[in-house]
Amino acid sequence: MNCPVKKIISSAPGRAGIIGNPTDMYGGAVISCSVGMRAKVTITTSPALTLATGGEECKIIAADLGLRGDRFDIARVVLKYLGIPEEPCRVEFGSSVPLRSGLAGSTALLVALLQGLLAWQDKFPHRYRLAEMARFIELNHLKVVCGYQDAYMTVFGGLNYMDFRGKQFNRAAEAELYATIEPLAPFLNNVHELPFLLATTGVQRVSGAVHKPLRERWLAGEPEVVKGYERITELARLGKKALLNSDWPQLGELMNENHDIQRRLSGSGESNERLIAAALSAGALGAKLAGAGEGGTIIALWPHKDFSPLETALQNAGAAAQYRPVIDVGATIEME
Repeated sequence: MNCPVKKIISSAPGRAGIIGNPTDMYGGAVISCSVGMRAKVTITTSPALTLATGGEECKIIAADLGLRGDRFDIARVVLKYLGIPEEPCRVEFGSSVPLRSGLAGSTALLVALLQGLLAWQDKFPHRYRLAEMARFIELNHLKVVCGYQDAYMTVFGGLNYMDFRGKQFNRAAEAELYATIEPLAPFLNNVHELPFLLATTGVQRVSGAVHKPLRERWLAGEPEVVKGYERITELARLGKKALLNSDWPQLGELMNENHDIQRRLSGSGESNERLIAAALSAGALGAKLAGAGEGGTIIALWPHKDFSPLETALQNAGAAAQYRPVIDVGATIEME
């Protein structure tokens, strides 16, 4: 008698930072929204543990879980953290979130893999625990200098005000505090038409390459960095009020100040500045980094029904792609 085939599908969305980033690394606050693109993992019964993506396959044993600098590394670190499943499986994964674009594509894939492989072993941690596990793996196993925004947003999804106070120092996993996640979508007049546009620069960046030197300056107590991130945290708190009141001119001013501070700290880049200048010249009320720096993605505030003037300006300035943020569900799982 043939045994039924077990199947698990796990997915997680990308995200875009609206205001407050990158203070999720410094005990600050961030408002962030999901994007309408997801990482997806399908796990099925198999004679041997096999990873598959982009038309390539890789059979895995415990000795194969070291980093190799290839497309299977994210899956390897999740397996190293969880251990090889007793029940062998085929893990096929992919993503519509462009990787290294500042939209948390790598974290979304890590969360989808982590959630799926946990479910394969009949483990279903709550969302806060799942976010903390994902961030721990990214920091300690992938060796990426990162904050908490990506892990929490790809797990929770939606449009959230997130408070990371008490999480500015990397603690042991059991000592980590949980972030405060406040969904804002229920309080918006129109959650289906957010007044933002994302534009990618086409320059791929590993976010840790931007964050690491700034993190070192903050740890050294450099006054400009410390005071700058204290102010950006305050901007996020003010931005929450402006967003909920649909006070777009005020929110635009706050977003611009957020970016001015990050620019002064050398957290931006030429490709970012070109798109931001184009957005503001076209009439955007605010424009800033949505993620990464020295590349990645910018977000522009455009509270008008016709987005075509902004889209044209960004395209002429060299935007590789443009997206509208979407209030989408967080990490989800289906089982058959």
